[in-house]
Amino acid sequence: MTTAYLAAKELGAEGALFEDPVNRRYVTRFPSSDGLALCLENETLLILDMRYALAAETAKLDGVTVVRSTDGLIKSLKEEVEKRGIASLAVESTAVTVDLLQRLQSALPGVKLVPAANINGPARQIKSAFEIDCIKKAQAITDACFDHILGFIKRGITEREVAAEMEYFMKKAGADGPAFETIAVSGLKSAFPHGVPDDSVLTENGFFTLDFGAMYGGYCSDMTRTVVIGKANAEMLKIYNTVYEAQRRGVAAVKNGVPCKEVDAATRDYIYGAGYEGCFGHSTGHSLGLDIHEMPSCSIRSEDTLKTGMLMTVEPGIYVEGLGGVRIEDTVLVTDSGCEVLASSPKELIEL
Repeated sequence: MTTAYLAAKELGAEGALFEDPVNRRYVTRFPSSDGLALCLENETLLILDMRYALAAETAKLDGVTVVRSTDGLIKSLKEEVEKRGIASLAVESTAVTVDLLQRLQSALPGVKLVPAANINGPARQIKSAFEIDCIKKAQAITDACFDHILGFIKRGITEREVAAEMEYFMKKAGADGPAFETIAVSGLKSAFPHGVPDDSVLTENGFFTLDFGAMYGGYCSDMTRTVVIGKANAEMLKIYNTVYEAQRRGVAAVKNGVPCKEVDAATRDYIYGAGYEGCFGHSTGHSLGLDIHEMPSCSIRSEDTLKTGMLMTVEPGIYVEGLGGVRIEDTVLVTDSGCEVLASSPKELIEL
């Protein structure tokens, strides 16, 4: 029995249906842009058309039966549901569109569709050995990318050139691709936590924030490093050292059983105490996996608790309008006694 089926059973449904590509991949380990996955008590069906069916069969997916659809996915679903006499299915209310819901209701008039906000949520929070291995491999590519880009950065090049080189390097090094749009912003733009790289030339004697990650086997890594192009002045050094220490404290606070808000407090209290209240507006971290942002998060409002096997980012920052910003981020694996930092890239200030 899959965790998805057990979650559906608790809702009074006989199975769980997934159309969302991320959750479909989670329950089958097969990536596809289109398809349906049906998790039942003793089997998981993956309904695919000719674009993916042969590839899925060739992959020999453990515990998954591939159903070749020749006349539409919904029609194939109807046939499988009727064949098994299924009377109720849980569907993810946060992922199903109005159009899909209407088509399901039309095709399955005798089937009760039970809305479920997050069927796979609890299971996806705790990573399996397979998932951890994928994320560690993604992180190794990310670390190699940072080492490479330090030798690529020079005066006169643009943010866009740096971001493009990083994404090219990661894919060439074995990544599926970048885990998200690379952030590479310098000077005053480094005060934008999610700034977009453009044709701006790197700012001399200014911060340069690099927030990036690789995807490997469908799983994401996430790391941020901030360097200085030229020399840092006294205020820049103070900001950098404050974030550096706050990030160290945040990592030290991560442990099985610790409330997520306590990790946030470990970084936020230090930053605010250093005189930068109001300059740190986002949460201290988030989980990640098949999606770059997953639950739980380490925020002021979080009511969640860290558990062994979770992968979390720790990424405090200080952003000063008119000066620039610093963020330092690592992905960590929660353990019984603390955490394992996956990144090996240096965090001490680098001046190029």
